[in-house]
Amino acid sequence: MNTDLHMEKDLADTKGSNLFVVIGELDIDVIEAAGDDPETGQIRVRVSGVDIYYPRSGQVRSDNADGIACWFIDTDYSEESYFVRHAYFLGARDPYKALKKTLKVEISREAWESLCSATSRSFERPKSGRIGVKVISQLADEVMKIIRVNGSL
Repeated sequence: MNTDLHMEKDLADTKGSNLFVVIGELDIDVIEAAGDDPETGQIRVRVSGVDIYYPRSGQVRSDNADGIACWFIDTDYSEESYFVRHAYFLGARDPYKALKKTLKVEISREAWESLCSATSRSFERPKSGRIGVKVISQLADEVMKIIRVNGSL
């Protein structure tokens, strides 16, 4: 880290004050979708939280799912690019209300509830053998993890 980034006393504790994140670790599980054959069936992802190291303070902050603003899954990660195939929105605030206001449209509550979850909808096992999970915290910190998914879990 360059010496010009040692500005702890000059930065407020807001999402704009985070210059970068050195390390982040996701707490996620890949689970078999209920009733499916483990070898050929579908899987789901459950996100439980995220740990983020803040270089400004030297602390690690652990958040549960309430500390996550949104999370995404690339259900067949190619290692060349990340393609959002599933998107979910969590958090303590009311993202449903904010999204309706921003889009200026009526959003089906049932459809919204399928997107406001810490557990994904079922999806096919990836042909590449990998999925990518990206999480954005309430403070706009972004963490990504690539997971190998082969055969049964």
